[in-house]
Amino acid sequence: MIDKKVALITGGTRGIGLATAQLFQEKGYQVVITARHQPQAEKKDLRFISGDVANESDAKRIINNVVEQYGRLDVLVNNAGITVDMLLSRMKLESFKKVLDVNLGGTFNMTKFAMKAMQKQRSGNIIDLSSISGLNGNIGQANYAASKAGIVGLMKTTAREGALRGIRCNAIAPGMIVTDMTDKLSDKIKESVVEQVPLHRFGNPDEIAKTAYFLADNDYITGQTIVVDGGLSI
Repeated sequence: MIDKKVALITGGTRGIGLATAQLFQEKGYQVVITARHQPQAEKKDLRFISGDVANESDAKRIINNVVEQYGRLDVLVNNAGITVDMLLSRMKLESFKKVLDVNLGGTFNMTKFAMKAMQKQRSGNIIDLSSISGLNGNIGQANYAASKAGIVGLMKTTAREGALRGIRCNAIAPGMIVTDMTDKLSDKIKESVVEQVPLHRFGNPDEIAKTAYFLADNDYITGQTIVVDGGLSI
């Protein structure tokens, strides 16, 4: 077992996931990132494991791989997620299920196997990425909003069960953050959203990463959803 604490970040090759991985690394953690595809550029000192969190076997393999190599798993950040946006009346069930399988099912898979490892340690911290869409809904995101709302319910149950063995679980609900997902929006939509944000800008991935580290570092917070949205949901 290594002396360093170990953090595993899903969807860790870009955006919020990569920013979170880099911050935990700066704070002295041994960091492992996972995603379906190999990152284009090597991420210095970040170990990469390929896998699909929506696949139960992959999730189990990823967790077991980390625990076998490092002897511990201190933090799991469930960040991996997708969008398939469309108005509810036009959305096919296939598109609805696809987003739930990755966002909610993937979070469940990773949490399930991480919990087993953390229960043996009698310690651990799980941080789930939800969204303000999951708290307030959003036009064109019935599937995404449902998946992110489900994550909040899953997180609260995880927190209750985890507390029996010293495991904490919390969620972060970001607003509009500069990522590949928001880059796809038209300039007109971006301008419209910025006008609604009291702080008059999109958030940055590192601001979500700082929230994740805060939740990992504070031992008396569990079962909470921290909204980081520049005041959009006020």
